[in-house]
Amino acid sequence: MDVRWKQRFQNFKKAFALLEKLSGIAKPSEGERMGIIQAFEMCFELAWKMIGDDLKEQGFLEKSPRDVLKRAHQLGILAQGHVWMDALKDRNETVHLYDEKKVMEIEKKIKTAYLPALQVLHAYYQAKK
Repeated sequence: MDVRWKQRFQNFKKAFALLEKLSGIAKPSEGERMGIIQAFEMCFELAWKMIGDDLKEQGFLEKSPRDVLKRAHQLGILAQGHVWMDALKDRNETVHLYDEKKVMEIEKKIKTAYLPALQVLHAYYQAKK
């Protein structure tokens, strides 16, 4: 029987590859910037749900993104808990509003903090599978 987190990891890898590709654009246009934000949102959603599936397999019952991320940090799956909490806050903001200044700030955080955290997570699950 396939393990759910492994199935979700396949989708996460695709979204992560797209986010890496888009994040490599040095001076993105407005449309490219929105693509970076959308790829981040998708990647983040798949990441926390993948972690949640893994935790469930281990016997934990966390359901919300915040609880999943906290537990993953406690277990050493996520090294920088504060970065993940910031990513959750920013993901929630980008879904509900559009403010060009805020979008540019979040784009910078994606490239400098969130993408590196997602890279570490990708490596962790790549080695685990």
